[in-house]
Amino acid sequence: MFRFREPTHYGPDGSRLSLIRLEIRRVPDASAIPPDDHAGLPFVWLYQVCEEPPMRLHRIPLIVWLSIFLVVGRAFGQQASDLPFIEGYVSTNSGIRIHYLQSGSTTSKCALVLIPGWRLPASLWNEQLARFSRMTRVIAVDPRSQGASTKTSDGNTPESRATDLHDVLASLAVSRSVLVGWSQGAQDVSAYLQRYGTGSVGGVVLVDSPVSCGPLELDVHREFAKEILSNLSIYASYPEEFSKGMIHSLFKKPHPEVDFQALVKTSLQTPTNTGIAMLVADIFGADRRRALATLNKPALVVASSGSPLLDAQRKMAATIPRSKFVVIQDTGHAVFVDQPEKFDEELGTFFQSLCQ
Repeated sequence: MFRFREPTHYGPDGSRLSLIRLEIRRVPDASAIPPDDHAGLPFVWLYQVCEEPPMRLHRIPLIVWLSIFLVVGRAFGQQASDLPFIEGYVSTNSGIRIHYLQSGSTTSKCALVLIPGWRLPASLWNEQLARFSRMTRVIAVDPRSQGASTKTSDGNTPESRATDLHDVLASLAVSRSVLVGWSQGAQDVSAYLQRYGTGSVGGVVLVDSPVSCGPLELDVHREFAKEILSNLSIYASYPEEFSKGMIHSLFKKPHPEVDFQALVKTSLQTPTNTGIAMLVADIFGADRRRALATLNKPALVVASSGSPLLDAQRKMAATIPRSKFVVIQDTGHAVFVDQPEKFDEELGTFFQSLCQ
């Protein structure tokens, strides 16, 4: 049985989206189900890209809102040479190459390190790379198996990515940093703290994602865990459609500057089996909360007001000593793209309190 609900949303290219919730249920008699009884159903999201007013269907990709979410300048309609940063590679001790974007002065005493979400590139941080380059050194990385970094079938976990990050920072002679992890990147930051401590860390910023409690997710966030697991087969069967929908779901506001197709193409560079392994390891692989409970450096937790895990983020922030919790209104999962001025104001104030 199929059911549809139709609110309105906007894609990153500025087109109006008719967002349809498709619920799937196998029942002997569909007429026996009340119209509003949809709790607990597995679902996917369908986006119908419309003209204004809706005229005709352009495309209908499948989508699942994945809050664990978790190309260079071209993803935002700019060439790398047009932007105030450089790009490079670091060969890690494990033999893979990590691609990074860098701006600002390399003599800055503290670097701002930006980590993107699941299957997404460093270039999503272009605005922050440009704005904060006037203040400090800024580094955005493509984690392993993402963006222009090496695609590998092994080590696609927050713990391995934390080791990669440690190698990158050592190679670039970064002695002190503020680590900013968005979505999947929040898992990477917590894994880094758990493995390497806080000796070289000035502070941490976790953006729109709670840190995983590992297998306990099945009990602590039961409905969310069921949703993630039930939708893995959708991603496996329809990776391109799924990726198109995922990219749309990041944004609440129109972004004509975003090259949507380039961003989708980049997300698809992560092999599907690798993407599945990453997602399972991110959410269910390890309990990373202990690193935050014992954190002895300041922390900033920034959440979207529309996050389905808003309460979980609020509770997480309450467990972190010396933390500040900020909710930004009118934004999708990509908080720093939808509301860059508000996000940058919070991040800038936090960074300056630590590194100026």
